[in-house]
Parts: sequence; structure tokens; C-alpha cells
Amino acid sequence: MKLTEKMSYLQGLIDGLEIDASTKEGKALIQMSEVMSELVLYVEDLQSQVDELTELCDILDEDLGAVEDDFYEDLDCDECDGDCDTCDEDDDWDDEDDFDFDDEDDELYEITCPTCGDTILLDEGMIEEGSINCPNCDELLEFDSDDLTFEDFEDKDEEPEKK
Repeated sequence: MKLTEKMSYLQGLIDGLEIDASTKEGKALIQMSEVMSELVLYVEDLQSQVDELTELCDILDEDLGAVEDDFYEDLDCDECDGDCDTCDEDDDWDDEDDFDFDDEDDELYEITCPTCGDTILLDEGMIEEGSINCPNCDELLEFDSDDLTFEDFEDKDEEPEKK
């Protein structure tokens, strides 16, 4: 039995009691019955909204699953479509061509590690931090962005280079 049906049954019982509305007890019972009826309607409305939102979340979850499938499908191995055990999918991420470094908001700079010769791309925020560890050999690379001039970025023999 639904909540609205239970409330209707209770309302019928109260009406059948022929409660005298002129007494204090009668007024209280009738008022409680009216408040309960409003609460039942409010709960029914909330339940329908929850059901609607649950259905919407299910649809969004399915759509997100489809987007994830499409996205991760693009990252699979080109030779075997990612179905083989010998492929290392992490190797796909090592190729700089997979990433769009042409973001107009961030200027990127190339530096070469003096220890291992590895070329590293840095943005202005990384330079402002003052130092990073080389991802290849873990050598601490320090730089002072306050002392750098525009000429430093143009000179290819210097550490940072504007890309």
C-alpha cells in the first residue's frame, strides 16, 4: 500500500469517528490529519523528483561510459588494437606528438639536462618554481627566472629556449 493510500485510509477513519471540531482534542486531531496529508503530498513529490534524477544519472553514466570507451580506444596499440599482452600502453604516452603543446596561453621552453642530455619542456610556472628534477636522471636542475632576459631565450647555447 502506497503512502497516499494509507493516508486516505487514515483520513476515512478520522472522518468516520465524527470528531467534534469544537473541542480542543478535535481541533488537534483534525489539524494533525491535515498536516499529515500535506506531508504525504510533499514526500510523493520528492520521491518523483528522486526517481527522475536517478534516471538522469543513469543516462549520464551510460553516456560517460561511451565517451570513456571512445577515448581509451584511441589510446590502444595501433598494431593489435590493444588486445595483446605484449603491448605496453604506457609507451603511447611517451610520444610528444600525442599531446597538443601549442596552447596559446602557456609558452613552453626547452632545456637540456647537462648530465644526461635529455631535452625537457617547461612552462613559465615550472620556471618560476626555480628548480625541477630531471625526469630521466633525477639531477636537480636549478634556474633563476629573475635573471633571465629575452636574449637568453633566443640563444640556443643557453639553458632555456623559447619554443
